[in-house]
Amino acid sequence: MSKTRKVVMRNDAGRIWTEEQETPVPKQGQLLIEVHASMVSPGTELGGMKRRREKPGDATKQRSFGYTNAGVVIGKEGDCDEFAIGDRVAGMGGSYALHATYACVPHNLCAKVPGNVKYEEAASIHLAATALHAVQRGRIRIGENVVVAGLGIVGQFACQIAKTAGAYVVGLDRLPLRIGIAENAGIDLAINVAETDPIPIAKEFTNGYGMDCGIIAFGGDATSAFQQIRAMLKLAPDTHRYGRIVIVGGANITHGFAAGLGNVDVISAARTGPGYHDEDYEHGADYPPVFVPFPTQRNLELALRLMSEGKINVGALITDIVPIDKAAEACEKLIQTPNEALGVIFTMQ
Repeated sequence: MSKTRKVVMRNDAGRIWTEEQETPVPKQGQLLIEVHASMVSPGTELGGMKRRREKPGDATKQRSFGYTNAGVVIGKEGDCDEFAIGDRVAGMGGSYALHATYACVPHNLCAKVPGNVKYEEAASIHLAATALHAVQRGRIRIGENVVVAGLGIVGQFACQIAKTAGAYVVGLDRLPLRIGIAENAGIDLAINVAETDPIPIAKEFTNGYGMDCGIIAFGGDATSAFQQIRAMLKLAPDTHRYGRIVIVGGANITHGFAAGLGNVDVISAARTGPGYHDEDYEHGADYPPVFVPFPTQRNLELALRLMSEGKINVGALITDIVPIDKAAEACEKLIQTPNEALGVIFTMQ
């Protein structure tokens, strides 16, 4: 193991670079992972970079970033007995699963990677588990009709997982690249809402029934998407809409409730499920399975199993694989030309 590691950094003025730092030592309940690959989240990690550059903050305020990676366990501290040195693992968590050649990650935020899943695929684990939790929160069942607004990485995964649950899925976005990726990954129908009104199409797609559930998988102002999804939901004879809308992106929505919304369940899906940001859980404590059947680590394990079984197709989402030394250039592509990249992977070797 090297005494130093490469880490991708950013500052409040919007600059991104790679630098050398001292390799950390794992704390109690953590694994030391030699990282092979990490995935960038275009929304969560890079969504505000243009605004920072337009109104630059303090350039001296800098930090490492990244929250989803995969590699090999080369060290551990404390009670992490379910993992052994040499295990292939995927790890998640802000300030833990960094874009770095080495990372210390709490063991309950890690899961073993099946032999037929590549590191580049497993590195998406945080984003895949976030989408999985959103589908679980939406109570999506076989035969239902589901619309996903926002075909970024989480939205793409939500489409695939909803299909695995037995639903028929429509995806909405404004970027042709993302529409094409969803189609290649097997979505039932992808609509470019910059060109086409999806509301009449939804009625035809569902044979007149209307959508059962919608998922909003992007941040920022989502009021128009919320209104659009509401109009696509089932309509009762009393003129009220029925169904569920799950919000997994960091969306801001202004809308009336009660008679203004109808009998629609609005559901928030926070991150990867119970446990994330509970330090006791992350480092070893568990929740009673009878009350919490799908905490974060179980969602990580299930997401990797779905990848192994071919039910989640990460490869369809990956557009760029670059070495960590080229991280800044790859991030610029996501920031400046979002129709040219989606799933960007940093490799460490």
